[in-house]
Amino acid sequence: MPYAADDATPGPDRDALRARVPGWGIDLDAADRPAFPREQPGIPTGAHWRLPEQQAHGETRERSVEHPRITPVFGTAQPLRGVSGAIRRLAYERYSEGQTPHWLLLILGDRVETAGSRARSLLSTRPDQPITQTGVLAESRRHPIRSRRSPGRVDLRHAWMDPLLVAGPWLLAAGALVGVGRAVARRR
Repeated sequence: MPYAADDATPGPDRDALRARVPGWGIDLDAADRPAFPREQPGIPTGAHWRLPEQQAHGETRERSVEHPRITPVFGTAQPLRGVSGAIRRLAYERYSEGQTPHWLLLILGDRVETAGSRARSLLSTRPDQPITQTGVLAESRRHPIRSRRSPGRVDLRHAWMDPLLVAGPWLLAAGALVGVGRAVARRR
């Protein structure tokens, strides 16, 4: 039965729950909780601050508009850069985390970063190998039809589009490369 705010029926009795559910209410007595002494106000914790010291950061650090400041400590391993970074900054500067455009822009930034990574891979001396790295060759050796049609799979409805999502960007990149090559050849 769903909860309703105006429901006046009392919940089950504590003793009845304790008898019916093993371990129910084990933390009701404060003395039985391992963290209880630390839950009391005025207990010295050893912290020399009320709020941790703010980690040094530049003005370009992204922060959601609904938060007055960034967290005291944050990661700096992957700074925002390029077109994808500009898209992500726009998401943080303009939209709240509760708004759909914020998340759609973050997803778009990820897709742009993925496309850039694939383009850099194609131009490198050791490009990615989509056939071997996606496991397509293993499909033929591991019961491909039976594993795809098993009743326990939840992705059967969108399995038809998986090859498009995996191979599509590579085909588009190859088409763009051929187009650029033709344009260069025409100019010569």
